[in-house]
Amino acid sequence: MNDAGHYEIPQLLTKRLLLRGFRPNDARPLSTILAEPDVLRYFPRSDPWPLGTVEKWLAEHWRHWEEHGFGWWAVADRQDEQLLGWCGLGILDETGEVEVKYLLRPASWGQGLATEAARQAVGYAFGEAGLSQVIGLTHPENIASQRVLEKSGLTYTNRAVYFNFDCFRYARERTPDNA
Repeated sequence: MNDAGHYEIPQLLTKRLLLRGFRPNDARPLSTILAEPDVLRYFPRSDPWPLGTVEKWLAEHWRHWEEHGFGWWAVADRQDEQLLGWCGLGILDETGEVEVKYLLRPASWGQGLATEAARQAVGYAFGEAGLSQVIGLTHPENIASQRVLEKSGLTYTNRAVYFNFDCFRYARERTPDNA
């Protein structure tokens, strides 16, 4: 617990990124990212999130960490700590599976940053969180996201419907090598 009585979200570092807990002042920059063209193109709901929706999502995010010991991190540039998006682990209400999720602003696409963040999240899932499986879901046309999942050690399993939305499902099981 931190000084405010909330779960202390661990920080993770990669070569170029800082994965940290979201802060209340991240709501406005995150809302701006979610309004950028094509950011939500492959999501079940592609309309931009108003600031109030982002604030509610952040509150749910903090509760998720407190209840489960894992969740989403704010993905920031390691040099200047500018918010780039999110990455983390979330429980799917429909199935109880844990999904690795990531979203970055378009200016950060194509640089391997999503893979860098997703690898850290998957490592956390099998290490500190002690999970037995992580899945990833992508729109069938989202080739870049499919590559992120593959480079993060997940393997395509099948085409499936989640959230009334056609997806490619990827998964990775905990093994002695990644525990």
